[in-house]
Amino acid sequence: MMNIIETEIQGVFIIEPKVFGDSRGYFFESFSKKEFESRIGPVEFVQDNESKSCYGVVRGLHFQKPPHAQAKLVRVVKGKVLDVAVDLRKDSPTYGKHVTVELSEDNHRQVFIPKGFAHGFSVLSEEAVFQYKCDDYYAPETEGAVAWNDPELNIDWRVPADMMILSEKDKRHPELKDLNL
Repeated sequence: MMNIIETEIQGVFIIEPKVFGDSRGYFFESFSKKEFESRIGPVEFVQDNESKSCYGVVRGLHFQKPPHAQAKLVRVVKGKVLDVAVDLRKDSPTYGKHVTVELSEDNHRQVFIPKGFAHGFSVLSEEAVFQYKCDDYYAPETEGAVAWNDPELNIDWRVPADMMILSEKDKRHPELKDLNL
């Protein structure tokens, strides 16, 4: 049985699996469609992704627009990250607000991020391996992003600015106020 924790933003959930450990190591069920759907809602994941990054890398804040908006189930299998989900749902009372959750190989936490959110993370360990399930395929023609350093969002990435490593693309995203959603 998984522990499902509601966050301050409706639809974003932290999932803590029950971990069984002994002298050999540990085992846990990382995903059960039956349990997920009974406790959170229906989902049909169609693509799994993995990235490896070093300390200071900031990836995000990315999203896909309809008709290819994606819900994601994210987790870390090695290292530690600060995961960030920003509510881009115009009709939501929490539009423009964000949730941050520390994910690590030690806490085994996962975050479910529904459609309508921008997503990103910063790497807090020497290196991190990050995995996520998506409920729609990558569609480059529908991708969008929000500036990682948007002053309106005021996200504390927990990495000093002079240590941050961003892709050239991630350095040039518009602020939330300039998005055409």
